[in-house]
Amino acid sequence: MAALSRLQLRRPHWSAEPFTFWKSKSRGQDFPGEFIRQVRAETAKVHWPTRKETIATAIMVLIMTTLLAIFFFGVDAFFATIVRFLLGLLG
Repeated sequence: MAALSRLQLRRPHWSAEPFTFWKSKSRGQDFPGEFIRQVRAETAKVHWPTRKETIATAIMVLIMTTLLAIFFFGVDAFFATIVRFLLGLLG
């Protein structure tokens, strides 16, 4: 086993190949058609939620957002009261 140089040790382990996904093997001649075929193939693999799942998720988001808004309103009011009290002591 040969000793590795500092440059080899610092070189990232990943390849730059994933960052050249836009380059077609045929130099871009069939890029739009191939791209559309790939997009259709990938969207066919997606698990699309049902209407019931979407509504349930949206309701949960609204409930959690409302609860967090109430919580942070309370925290803000608490700290505002403390600041008003401290400013009242100084002035």
